[in-house]
Amino acid sequence: MATIDVKSEIAGRVWRIDAAIGEDLDEDDPVMTLESMKMEIPVGAPRDGKVAEILVAEGDPVAEGQVVAKLEE
Repeated sequence: MATIDVKSEIAGRVWRIDAAIGEDLDEDDPVMTLESMKMEIPVGAPRDGKVAEILVAEGDPVAEGQVVAKLEE
């Protein structure tokens, strides 16, 4: 089974985790929401898949390009 990396497109802080492990997501469904410069930025699924792993917790800082979750195809 192939793994899909979900990456942050911006640096910020995890404001809210929107998806649960085992949840089926469609492309662009929100996995989490980041807060950056007082704006809420959704991090969407790059493709359809099932949430296999969430690598950050609410309140954690994230860097641009950081893998924040993994999906299974």
